[in-house]
This record gives sequence, C-alpha cells and structure tokens, in this order.
Amino acid sequence: MRDLEKILLNEESSLRTAMLYIDRGAKGIALVVDEQRRLIATLTDGDLRRAVLAGLNLDLPVATLIERLRSLGKLRPVTLPIASPREVIIRAMKAESIRQVPLVDERGQVCELAVLDELVGEPKNPFQAVVMAGGYGERLMPLTADTPKPMLHVGGQPLIQRLVQQLKQAGISKVNISTHYKGEKISAHLGNGEEFGVDLAYLAEGQPLGTAGGLSLVSGDHPLLVVNGDILTALDFRSLFNFHSEHGADMTVAVREYAFDVPYGVVETNGVNVTGITEKPRVKFFVNAGIYLVSPAARRLIPPGQRFDMPQLIDLMVKNSALVISFPVWEYWLDIGRPEDYERAQQDAPCWGVAR
Repeated sequence: MRDLEKILLNEESSLRTAMLYIDRGAKGIALVVDEQRRLIATLTDGDLRRAVLAGLNLDLPVATLIERLRSLGKLRPVTLPIASPREVIIRAMKAESIRQVPLVDERGQVCELAVLDELVGEPKNPFQAVVMAGGYGERLMPLTADTPKPMLHVGGQPLIQRLVQQLKQAGISKVNISTHYKGEKISAHLGNGEEFGVDLAYLAEGQPLGTAGGLSLVSGDHPLLVVNGDILTALDFRSLFNFHSEHGADMTVAVREYAFDVPYGVVETNGVNVTGITEKPRVKFFVNAGIYLVSPAARRLIPPGQRFDMPQLIDLMVKNSALVISFPVWEYWLDIGRPEDYERAQQDAPCWGVAR
C-alpha cells in the first residue's frame, strides 16, 4: 500500500491512537513495529473493537493489548518476503484466513502491506441493505411537519441520500427503503437509485411495522444490513461485514458506548447493611446504535405483516440460542431524534470523517 507510514506505530502508542491509524489507513489493520521497523504485532480492526467490548482503557499502550492477545494464543503475525509472488501471497492469506500480510525485507523490516481485496478484487457483497425510513419524527416537529425525518438536510444534502451513498461505497448495490410517513417525498428525491449507483426498492408500509417488521417485506433469502434512516455516522460498513463474518454470527448489533457521571455518592447495600460507597462514579454501558446485520435464519423469525421491533427479535434469537454479537462503533455517530441533535449535526458536518 502507499503511505505505509499511516499504519505504523510503536508499543507505547495508545489504543486510541491505534484506532485512528486503522481508520486513516483504511486497510483494517495497524502494524506495531520496533525502532528498526521490524514487526512486533499486527492489530486488526476486529482486535481493537473486541478490546473496546472487553472494557480496556483506550489510553493504555498497545503493548497491553498485545500481551492480552499473546496470553490468549491469538497473536500470530504472519509475514512474507517482499519478493513473494502474488500467488504465494494469496495462498498464504487464504490458508491463514487473513486479509492482510506485511511484506518484509531480509532484515525483517516492514516494506509493504499486501491486501487480499487489492490482489483478487473485492468479493461480491452478499448483503442487501434496508433503510428504515417510515417514522413520523414527532420529536422533531415542526421540522418534520411536511418533511420525513430522513429527508432533513444536513451538510447540504438529505440524511438518507448520504446514507445511500455510504452503502454504495461499502459495496452494496441493492438498497430497500422502508417508508410510511410521507414516503412519496423520499421516492421522488431518490428515484430508482440510478443517479447514486444503486438499485433502490421501496417497501411501503400501509401501517407501521416497527423496526423489524418491515424486513418481512424483503423478498429473497439473504443477509440484510439494516440501518435506521435517522443515523449519521462515519462508520465504514465493511468493518461491520468483516466482524460479522469473522464470528459466524446469526445477528450483529452495532453498539455505542454511553457514559454519564452520577452526581452523588452511590451506596451499595445488602439488605440493611451498607457494603460500600463510591463517590460520584462515572457509569459506562453500551446502547443500541440502530445498525444491524441480520442473517436469513433470523429473518425467518419475523412474523409477516405484524408490528415487530428489533428488541423483540434479539430477545427471541437469544432465547433460541442463536449467536447474537455486538459490534462497537467508535467512529462518529449521531442519532438525530431531537432538535438539539439536529443542531449538533449541522455543527459537526465538517468533521464527520473524524473518529470519536
């Protein structure tokens, strides 16, 4: 790859820095090297997202994560000589089930990064997308009195247009848009999708079917990327696809870390006994980010023609022992549900590409 320096860092760099390097390199990986540029470890997008889910402090050095991966037996950096033939590189990647391989010289110094998709071409994306765009947007009144929420302009274009363009960039060619409230304004603007390089279909809900019920209107038996139409994010959906496939999941739920400071001392009790007290703690947890990958098996659990929401589908899958996993979104993300969110989106428009 060009600009290899974009993804090279040392063991003292923070996990947060590693995230930024992965984002700016756009290859799904960062390379940890020593002072002589010899490879110490590779950190993939998935490695960093699993670290987030494990609660690792992002200000810790990457050496902490390297040691953690080593203790779990998951640190196996693969390298090949810089002069390796293309066929040898491809064969090694497929044998190791990896998408990137650092190429090194006779001194072990990293000279290049081979990326599978660049060698063989990006595989055909098996996913179709569904954009949920049928809500009333009541909390955004009067802005949504005559305009459906996904058609509100942010950064000079409708929210839903930006989302369709992102889906196209992620390799998705078929996009279904679930509509209800003033859906004709969405279809009049986007048309059949030809202008945006995608095939658009509209799922007109005669009555609101909830955040999952509309999926029963999609024909075919294939996995679906489902995105709420009022989400503004810099997430590259390909990272989500790779994470989902890597874990062999039945459903992947994108999550966002949410934290707040409790302004009081929190008292822990056991019956009448006080067992501890924490002064003004900061509480962190993950919230639903409104982005999902849904397998065909999961789709078959959705009752046709009925209101059915994503939390119901997730609960049903968990009860059926399906594999439902979480995918942390560290990139810019904003749910535009309230007037103050819409105002913030306008202010943030210049820095949407910056990870948060």
